[in-house]
Amino acid sequence: MITFLKRAACLGLCLHLGWAQADTLQPPANASYLTADGAIAIIGNDGMQPLIEQLNALFIRQHPGFRFAVTAKGSSVGLPALTAGATAIAPLSREPWLGDLHGYEQVFGQAPLDIRIGYSGHGPRTNGKTPPAVYVHPDNPLKQLTVEQLAKLATAGQPGGDINTWGQLGLTGDWALRRIHVYGLRDDGGFATNQRMDRFGGRPFSPHYEALDSVGAVLKAVASDSHGIGLTGWANGAKLAPGLHIVPLASKAGEAAHGPALADVAAGAYPLSSYLHLFVGNAPAPFIKAYLQMALSDEGQALVRAQTASAEGYVPLSAADLARERQKLREL
Repeated sequence: MITFLKRAACLGLCLHLGWAQADTLQPPANASYLTADGAIAIIGNDGMQPLIEQLNALFIRQHPGFRFAVTAKGSSVGLPALTAGATAIAPLSREPWLGDLHGYEQVFGQAPLDIRIGYSGHGPRTNGKTPPAVYVHPDNPLKQLTVEQLAKLATAGQPGGDINTWGQLGLTGDWALRRIHVYGLRDDGGFATNQRMDRFGGRPFSPHYEALDSVGAVLKAVASDSHGIGLTGWANGAKLAPGLHIVPLASKAGEAAHGPALADVAAGAYPLSSYLHLFVGNAPAPFIKAYLQMALSDEGQALVRAQTASAEGYVPLSAADLARERQKLREL
């Protein structure tokens, strides 16, 4: 009786959301992303492998007869594999690099479908990496920044002028006239380039932006420079440079500032959060659509939540973000 009620409830939800029913799905018989033994290839981020394997197992329980083969070699391989038709789904735990997106767009004439199923990381934590963040020296009294201010101090030519001194950020006394020393990663097509293009309007980095080779180098530079500020990607600051402060960020002037702590990330409030992405083709096969729906279901989100305490620190979507992603699938 309990199983019957669960299936009835699921059927009602599926019909309400317009989702495919389990008994209508069949494994693909002829697709470029099938392995030699007929399994469905999923190629992408390595940190997401445990989550993807759990999602695969849930899907197989709901839709017997499907088989998957996961190749977890990093986010950088996901979109190229999708462009080549080598994967049905490309999992990424960071924002996509523009070169990879443009490669897909050149082949197919449009961007791939991007379904977000969670947030990538929270912190600071001793057992995992903190998401992208802005760091200052422990002696620095800076309380918060807006994303616009961050853009003006990291890049040149922003509307309203650049920010060069701590006084322009509201610091007083001996700090007011001192120049800001900005540290970050190299503008080489990876994290720094994507931040510049996605968040800073594509403007070039400021002449006083000092590009370094690694996350560790950025954090250590800030740790030795009381007038330094660093923007970098995922890092375990407690190990690399203990004592640094993470600067809370506000999306806009007048809004509350938030850091990468779990509560702020879970609320969808941290401006530098990266999503967990499942990229697929623009006209996904019925089983792919059902897979995405499953990942956004309560059961799928529970699997994301089960990773929150892991080293990867994945966090399920906020109610607002979850509703938006579910609406994407309804509109397909």
